[in-house]
Amino acid sequence: MPTLTNRAVGVLMPVSSLPGPYGIGCFGREAYRFVDFLAQAGQTVWQVLPLGPTGYGDSPYQSCSAFAGNPYFIDLDRLVNEGLLTHDLIGRTDFGADPGRVDYAALYRGRFALLRAAYAVWKRQRPVPGCETPYSDEYYRFVFLNDSWLEDYCLYMAAKEENHMAHWLEWPKPLRTRQPEALAALKERAADEMGFWAFVQFQFSRQWQALKAYANQRGVKIFGDIPIYVSADSADAWAGGSLFEVDGEGRPRRVAGCPPDYFSADGQLWGNPLYDWNAQAKTGYAWWIGRVRHALGLYDLLRIDHFRAFDTYWAIPADATTAREGKWEQGPGMALFRALEDALGELPIVAENLGLLFDSVRRLLADSGLPGMKVLQFAFDPGCDSEYLPHNHIPNCVVYPGTHDNTTLKDWLATANPGELAKAKAMLGLNKEEGYVRGVIRAALGSVARLTVIPMADWLELGPEARINAPGTGTGNWQWRAEEGFDTPALARQMRSLCAVFARCSAPEPEQEKQPVQPFTHGAFLALCADQLGRPAAQLTPEADFAELGVDSFDKVGLALAIEDTFGAVISDEDLIDVKTVGQMEYLVEYLLK
Repeated sequence: MPTLTNRAVGVLMPVSSLPGPYGIGCFGREAYRFVDFLAQAGQTVWQVLPLGPTGYGDSPYQSCSAFAGNPYFIDLDRLVNEGLLTHDLIGRTDFGADPGRVDYAALYRGRFALLRAAYAVWKRQRPVPGCETPYSDEYYRFVFLNDSWLEDYCLYMAAKEENHMAHWLEWPKPLRTRQPEALAALKERAADEMGFWAFVQFQFSRQWQALKAYANQRGVKIFGDIPIYVSADSADAWAGGSLFEVDGEGRPRRVAGCPPDYFSADGQLWGNPLYDWNAQAKTGYAWWIGRVRHALGLYDLLRIDHFRAFDTYWAIPADATTAREGKWEQGPGMALFRALEDALGELPIVAENLGLLFDSVRRLLADSGLPGMKVLQFAFDPGCDSEYLPHNHIPNCVVYPGTHDNTTLKDWLATANPGELAKAKAMLGLNKEEGYVRGVIRAALGSVARLTVIPMADWLELGPEARINAPGTGTGNWQWRAEEGFDTPALARQMRSLCAVFARCSAPEPEQEKQPVQPFTHGAFLALCADQLGRPAAQLTPEADFAELGVDSFDKVGLALAIEDTFGAVISDEDLIDVKTVGQMEYLVEYLLK
C-alpha cells in the first residue's frame, strides 16, 4: 500500500449516511463538516461506498454505470447559489418523512425533477454575454476528459427514458444491438435528453472534486470502492458486447455470484454478466485499465470488491434459481495486474479478500503485493485459529471491526453465539467498565495492520438500526443516516485520544479555555468578511452581491462558520441560502445576536 507507509486510521461512512435536509447525504455543507470532524479526530482516511447511481435493491454495487456518479449526491444548495434552482422550488419537493432513513422512492420522484429544472436554467446561461459558445470551458473540458464512457452512458439513459425505463434487453432490436443507424437516430431525436445526463454528471464531478480537494487539504485521503462486476442493466453491459459472456442478442450466458458462505446458506445469485477474460486479454485489458484510471481520479485509495474472482470466480447458468448451481472458473490472475501496473504505475488498491479463499487466491494476493482485509467479527470461531484474529494480522492489510456488510458492533455483541462472544471477551480483554464496543475498537486499533478503518456507526455505538447492508436480503438496505450533530467535538477528542495510544495519529492538544466571543460591530464584521473571502473591504458594500463577487456556496459556508466562532451567531443552512448580499448577511447576524 504505497500511499500509506505509516500507521493510519480512518472511518467508514457512506456519503448517503450523512445528515442533511434533502433526503440523503450529499456533497454539501454536512460533508465538509464531516471532513473537518475527521481531521479533528486524527483520522486520515474517509472510506466511502461506491459513488455510482444506485440500482437493484437501491444498491451502489448494482449501478447502471461503472463510471457515472450518483445524481442524488449533488448538493442542491450549491445549485441555488449558482442561480440554477430556488429555495422555494426545493421546499415544495418531498424527500421522505424520516430524516434517519433514505427514502429512495421519494428521491426518484422528486430529485430528478429538480435537476431537470436546474438543467433548463443552465442551458440559458452563457459564460460571457453575447458569446456564441453555449457552455463554459469547464464543461467542455469535462466532456473531453470523459469521452471514453460519457456518450455511451448518455445514450443509454436517453434510451431508458424513451423505453419507459425497461431493461436494455427489452428494447427494440436495432437499439438493443447498437446498430449504427439506430444509434445515429437516437442521438438526433434525444440530443436534449443526452445533454441533461451530461449536465448531471458534470455537476456531480465538479462538486465531488471540490469536496475531495478540501479533504486532501485537511490531510484526509478518500478511500473509494468499486464492485468487480457491472450490473446486467447498465451502460457498460449494453456497450461492452464481446467483453462479456453474452450471446448474439446480448443476453448473458452465465452470471456472477458466490457459493454458500457465512452470509447466505444458498450462496448469493447476483445476476451480473461475467467478463469474457479471453476477449479482455486480447485488448490488453483496456476496459479495466480505463475503469481503474477513472476510479483513481475519484479516490486516493481504491478497494476492489470480490478480489477472489480475479483468481477463480463462481459462474452460474443464467437460468439458475440459486447460486448453488454454479461452478468455479479461472480468472485472469496476475496478467490483469501486470497490465494495470504497466499502464498506471504503482496501484493504491486494497483487495476485498473475504469469504471462501483457495490457496491460489492467497498466492495471487501475495504476488500482487496488494493489502487484503481482516474483519474482527469473523475472527472468533471457537473451533479455529482464524486468520482474522489480531495475532494473525500482518502489516500489509486493512483491519475492520466490521464492514458495510456486517451488522454494527453493538448488535453483533448482543447476538453473537456464546462461544464466539466468550472467545472475544477472553482474547480482547473486553470489560463493562471500558464498554465492549470500545474494547473491540481498541483491538482493531492495536493491530499491526497499517490501516484500521472503523465504521462511524461503531464509534457512535449504534445498534441494528444503523446496519448498512444485510447480504442476501433485497429490501431495507443502504438506508441508514446519522442524526444531525453526530460529529461532535467531544467525540472527535475521544477518537483521537484512543487512536493516538496506538500510534495511528498525534495526541489531541490540551483543551484551552474558550476565548470570549468578540463583540459584533460593523467594522469587525467587514474585516472578518474581507479576511475569509479574500476580498478588499472596500468591495464589501451592503449592496454587494456574493455571486457577483465570485463567492460560491462553500465560501459562504466558511464565512458562516467563522461568524459563529467569532461572534457567536449560529446561521442555519436555510438562512444561509436566502442570503444574497453582504448587507443581508450583516442584518442576519445582528438579528440572530439579539
